[in-house]
Amino acid sequence: MKEWWKSGSPWVWLNGGAVTVSMIMVFGLLLLILVRGFGHFWPHEVVQTYYEVPGTDRVEVVGELRRSETLTGQSMREAGAPIPEDQMVVTRHLFKLGNRDVTGRDFTYFIDDFLGEWRYPRDMTVLERREWGDFYGQPLRLLEAGRTVAEGADLWAEFRARLARSNRLYDEIRQIERGDIGNINFRMERVRLDQRRAELRGTLTPELERQFAERRAALDAEYAVLQERLDTLIEEARRDSIVMRAAGGQEVTIRLDRIVKAWQPNDMSVFAKVRFYIGDFFDFIFGYPREANTEGGIFPAIFGTVTMVLVMSIIVTPFGVLAAIYLREYARQGPLLRTIRISVYNLAGVPSIVFGVFGLGFFVYVMGGAIDRTFYPEALPAPTFGTPGLFWASLTLALLTLPVVIVSTEEGLARIPSTIRQGSLALGATKGETLWKVVVPLATPAMMTGLILAIARAAGEVAPLMLVGVVKLAPTLPIDGNFPFVHLERKIMHLGFHIYDVGFQSPHAEAAEALVYATALILVLLIVMLNLTAITIRNHLREKYRSESD
Repeated sequence: MKEWWKSGSPWVWLNGGAVTVSMIMVFGLLLLILVRGFGHFWPHEVVQTYYEVPGTDRVEVVGELRRSETLTGQSMREAGAPIPEDQMVVTRHLFKLGNRDVTGRDFTYFIDDFLGEWRYPRDMTVLERREWGDFYGQPLRLLEAGRTVAEGADLWAEFRARLARSNRLYDEIRQIERGDIGNINFRMERVRLDQRRAELRGTLTPELERQFAERRAALDAEYAVLQERLDTLIEEARRDSIVMRAAGGQEVTIRLDRIVKAWQPNDMSVFAKVRFYIGDFFDFIFGYPREANTEGGIFPAIFGTVTMVLVMSIIVTPFGVLAAIYLREYARQGPLLRTIRISVYNLAGVPSIVFGVFGLGFFVYVMGGAIDRTFYPEALPAPTFGTPGLFWASLTLALLTLPVVIVSTEEGLARIPSTIRQGSLALGATKGETLWKVVVPLATPAMMTGLILAIARAAGEVAPLMLVGVVKLAPTLPIDGNFPFVHLERKIMHLGFHIYDVGFQSPHAEAAEALVYATALILVLLIVMLNLTAITIRNHLREKYRSESD
């Protein structure tokens, strides 16, 4: 045993065990996110039953079973449940009831002992609405301008056709509101700023005033045409409605323009459920959020996260690489250089929220305020860059990840053999030519490693972004068709902040749970895709320069 300890084998086994436990924990977490995240999109069957507690009226229950749990009878009795004293174990089920606007409840626990027979009617329908969450019920009649046009066996097919028409009208309405009218508002604001700029410069002449008035009149005419078309579409979209039977027999009329999609999960085959699952997943990826981010899609958050990471990479890479080259190749070795390196290492350990406070105070208020006063005085007092936005969020994350890029690049430069440098110098190359044509290309994989680590950290950061540019809901994307096309001053959404907001700030915690897992899954997949892209580029560069050196 003594010799075994001296051989160092116990430490090898200890390290191996620690790595194994860490891998199990990581893969277990990823598996949990995968199961809960992908399960969010599956069309669950809708249960119809009744709930009758002794001494109370029977209540009809319609909804999706979300989970079941077994508790002790004592704990349930302490919670006020009428459980017999001799009952040791109690099972309760969590149902998603929907119909929040009708009952005021969305999720409710029911004790299994008081539930009746579970039935799954084939005509039980789920309506995903633009407001008030999902609705569960059975369709009774389809109305057009208050007049019944379909019921019975013909109802479902006619309803699906009219719902598709309603969604097409809704998409056209949203395109006019967000795209066309938004473009007019943008150009109208440009006219106002141009006139204000001319006033500040003292160059506003009667001729210019006439031109500005003509531009506004032309935009007003465009707006009037679009508004007339918009009013017509809204009136057409509000024409159709459906009467649904909710739990308890109550009849509820819902306009089709308030419905996103409808399905009957109890009547769907496995193939139909898979097709619905794929469509729902893509709607989640490319859709826009609704209901305080607890419903709908996350496309603005994905777009904002990717855009911010790309801008951050463009900023941090040249600064980090140049700083590392200077520290390694040009700076005089001594106490000052050691102090700078220690400062860089310590900078990597500073809490991220401190970077957010610094970014808000220096980047936003100092630099952004100076930019507004110098280049955008016509917009004041409304800030252009003197407010949190995409550029300041990217710059703050670049500062946060700068030490990672510097250290990785320095290590890559240090691994280049001195014989390569000496050989280049012996062939007549200058020190600068040796550095930029020989050494730096060979150290490129190490630079890419630093960038990979920077991307992984930046994509998952939340705390500093809350101060420097990320918001709960951004009305417009940072890239659009209006000049200059990339709007670095705009606020953005971010997947990490979206998870925090939905998970901890949502008024409907149970409804948000599945969405948190789904969004976390997308964030993990996005980070993996960004890292795989950078790794592929790094491996390509490594093979390229290895073959050239051979």
